[in-house]
Amino acid sequence: MERPTWAPQGIDLSVPSVSRMYDYYLGGSHNFEVDRVTARRAVEAFPGLPKIMQANRAFMRRAVRYAVAEGITQFLDIGSGIPTHGNVHEIAQRADGEARVLYVDNDPVAVAHSRAVLENVPLADIVAADLRRPEEILHSEQAARLLDFGQPVALLLVALLHFLDDEEKPLEKVAALRDALAPGSLLILTHASVDNGPVTAAQGSELSEVYRGSGSDLVMRGESEVARFFDGFELVEPGLVPLGRWRPEDEIGDEDPLAFSGIAGVGRTA
Repeated sequence: MERPTWAPQGIDLSVPSVSRMYDYYLGGSHNFEVDRVTARRAVEAFPGLPKIMQANRAFMRRAVRYAVAEGITQFLDIGSGIPTHGNVHEIAQRADGEARVLYVDNDPVAVAHSRAVLENVPLADIVAADLRRPEEILHSEQAARLLDFGQPVALLLVALLHFLDDEEKPLEKVAALRDALAPGSLLILTHASVDNGPVTAAQGSELSEVYRGSGSDLVMRGESEVARFFDGFELVEPGLVPLGRWRPEDEIGDEDPLAFSGIAGVGRTA
């Protein structure tokens, strides 16, 4: 298999990546054939998946604009993935030119491409790290340079926590990050779920099997389970809602029902 020029050495082109599959759903070009094949199987299991991913990105953009409007100009985006149009730094810095953004991902392609995109963006950077080891993120050189944890930070965990099963203690990882945040910080979060939208629990199970077969967990959680990630945060209005229902900026009457799949919310530290 021919290695694309943008693919870092050492990447196994025969193993799919959730980051590159997400890039494919969004219409990106930084994915391999194995990612596209697996993503197409995922779409067969869970019809409308690309639409859900687009709704997820749209929520993220709205939440970032909300954070800047609330006076927050520091962003920590964990599981940021491969840069596509409308990234956090683009949205935040359009609203406030002094906004600082630290991206975090454990996918080498996402990290390499992010570094290229951010080469001439002094107030944004990426660190190769993993949510499973929060201390590596918090104590990274990039975090020390870009973020002041004595001031409010917007922590983004967007379409990430469903890739950690309960044995990996995601609640503890989120709590460790929360405890490093100053009062007035925000948690911006989305999570896969079959509680909302037209998809069924059976389709959710089938999608999880596709991801498991490709070497990744995908855990569907209900609203009460997702709410636990907000322990220590006060949910801002409208609370935990389907993706398309969180502070929509356009009329939503004609929206695809798939835009209301998944769970989204924003919480504030006391």
